[in-house]
Amino acid sequence: MGSPAGPAFDAGTLRRGIEADTASALLSLYADDAEIRIVDRNTQPSHPKVLHGRDEIGSMLDDIYSRDMTHKLEQCVVQGDHAAYIESCEYSDGVRVLAESMVSLRDGKIADQIMLQAWDE
Repeated sequence: MGSPAGPAFDAGTLRRGIEADTASALLSLYADDAEIRIVDRNTQPSHPKVLHGRDEIGSMLDDIYSRDMTHKLEQCVVQGDHAAYIESCEYSDGVRVLAESMVSLRDGKIADQIMLQAWDE
């Protein structure tokens, strides 16, 4: 089990990362060997999209942050070496996305994340 989250990870740090204009601040919150499992309409629980390491995570975040959209941290709870948060996003055409994440922290960095997301259709 990882060590408890210290000052390197808190709701304010996460908010600045999510609500920034580029992916770099958010990517800096991930451990080098982090893993994200994404579940949504296209990648369902039995076959989630899995990203391994900061390179793959960075590519996804660069793609997301290159889009004409806003990101907002709605809620965040950090307790010990875990955090849970809700993020809302809106494209310029009004399409909205809501994502909920549960993360495991190691040395103040995100080591493992499960993200559930829903899109307007």
